[in-house]
Amino acid sequence: MSQLYFHEKRSAKRDLDTPISPEDRHRRNRRRWLFGFAGALPFAALALVRFERATPVLDRSSVRVDTVERGDMLFQVRGNGTLVPEDVRWIPTMSAGVVERVLVLPGAAVKPDTILVELSNPELEQDVFETESQLKAAQLDLTNLQVQLDSEKLTQQAMVATAQADYATAKEESTTDDELNKIGLAAALSVKEANTKTDELAKLLAIQQERLKISGVAANAQLAAQEEKIEQLTGLLGLQQRQIDGLKIRAGMAGVLQQLGDAPTPLQVGQRLSEGALVALVAGQTKLEAAIQIAATQAGDIQLDQPAEINTPYGAIPGRVICIDPAVENGTATVDLALEGALPEGARPGTGVEGAIQLERLAKVLYVGRPAQGQPNSTVGLFKVVDNGGAAVRVPVEMGQVSADAVEILKGLQAGDRVILSDMSHWNACHRITLE
Repeated sequence: MSQLYFHEKRSAKRDLDTPISPEDRHRRNRRRWLFGFAGALPFAALALVRFERATPVLDRSSVRVDTVERGDMLFQVRGNGTLVPEDVRWIPTMSAGVVERVLVLPGAAVKPDTILVELSNPELEQDVFETESQLKAAQLDLTNLQVQLDSEKLTQQAMVATAQADYATAKEESTTDDELNKIGLAAALSVKEANTKTDELAKLLAIQQERLKISGVAANAQLAAQEEKIEQLTGLLGLQQRQIDGLKIRAGMAGVLQQLGDAPTPLQVGQRLSEGALVALVAGQTKLEAAIQIAATQAGDIQLDQPAEINTPYGAIPGRVICIDPAVENGTATVDLALEGALPEGARPGTGVEGAIQLERLAKVLYVGRPAQGQPNSTVGLFKVVDNGGAAVRVPVEMGQVSADAVEILKGLQAGDRVILSDMSHWNACHRITLE
């Protein structure tokens, strides 16, 4: 064995002493590279396996994916709310009274003439009795006055007739004396006295006729005054009778009784109500509108008469903005939408709805569905689907205006690109994910 070792050692020493040609050196280097590459292959495969295992894997059905499009984008704001009656009416009392009976409870359907509550008011009943007595007395006074005035008129007419007869007689005598005086059968003094008497009776007749005329005017004035008094008492009695009738409080409209009383405690028998107190709240059922809660940051862009769509569990209804509440509560403002389409069957007050208000239309823009994250005019990282749906890579996307369900794309994506819209904040540290 020692001889073999000595032989190999000498051979190796001889190889070292022997010069190496360039061809041999090239063949040796190539063998070294081949042996080194072959040795590195297992390590590279292992590293690749480990890299693939480090890439997150997501179920494709668990994320929402949308395609980038170019076209007209509706800029909308959305909010949730309910259908509310358009016609809501408080029923007040016409006069004070004590609750005698409550005939209808909240939740019941009512008609305009349905009696809800009955009140009592003894003072008002006494007032009606007294007014009726005064009216009857005034009517009797009018009758007596009419008789009295008729009698006075007849008396005055008789006096006019007497004066007229006396004047006619005196005039006839004066004419006769004047003719006798012309033929010398009557003295001139007698003729003069007859003419004077005739003139006096003419004046007396004129005075009596004027008195008859004045008495007629005075009689009409007295009758008018008495008739005015009767008319006032009749009006007062009518008002009091309406107040008596108003003690039976009616719904006044068709709908549903929403509330009895204007206090946290319900209306009770024996409770005293003042004049004008609110007794019942009735809501109509045929005319409804939508009250939508909109984020205060978006409500500032809403204007009256802007078109809208109200989505109910029974179908969608077109509408428009009719009222914007200036008050903000809990970060939202109430916007009322009028329903301009037929009310779907089954929709009633209290039905939950979603309202979408169209603010403007952006023409020929690049847009995609609204992602879970991102603010207007900001840049966010979105995962774009690649490798025929097998993976997704994070790309920076610059967004413009943000609508309720879409965003305007300014940079980072092209029409036809598919992006994940679901919340991917859990994978913020990853640049690539695998989709299965």
